[in-house]
Amino acid sequence: MNIIDSKITFDSLTGKLNGNKIVETAKTIGDLKNLFENETARSEMEQSKLAYRVEFYPSDEEGTKGGLFFGTSYLESGKVGNEYFMTKGHFHAERDTAEFYWCIKGKGVLLLMDEYRNCKAEYLKPGSLHYINRRIAHRVCNIGEETLVFGACWPSNAGHDYASILTEGFSARVLCINDEPELIEKN
Repeated sequence: MNIIDSKITFDSLTGKLNGNKIVETAKTIGDLKNLFENETARSEMEQSKLAYRVEFYPSDEEGTKGGLFFGTSYLESGKVGNEYFMTKGHFHAERDTAEFYWCIKGKGVLLLMDEYRNCKAEYLKPGSLHYINRRIAHRVCNIGEETLVFGACWPSNAGHDYASILTEGFSARVLCINDEPELIEKN
């Protein structure tokens, strides 16, 4: 029997992926226009400041049914006004697909919103595992002082619907009130 080494490696302590098919993306404060409640504060920040980056292993072509993608996100610490740095957030384009997140390092909040705009939030802390059910939009906020690192695994045919979130936003925000994170519903 021939045994071969995996061409992809994952460091479970740092979240770092290595291999020749790893895809990397990054979002700066300038890329997150109209995402935060206080757009003026965002526009006055250094636009090239890194907000978050993602590295992932696409095991199959995007859109392939039956495959899985595996990745790590690195969300920087900071605030725009009193709102924590966050990911853009999305529904899956294929609404009937779910996803797993797990926290590797740091402290965060996973914001979950259903199609009826009902929101709830879960704390992310090292070792926590989060199942994101189908038909649920999700976004992560970094509420800590260090980079928040979390892993994800999702179907390769899930796709991402960022447009509906950019248009309508989430129905709640995670704000820093009296030095504590608080889930605030929007009117």
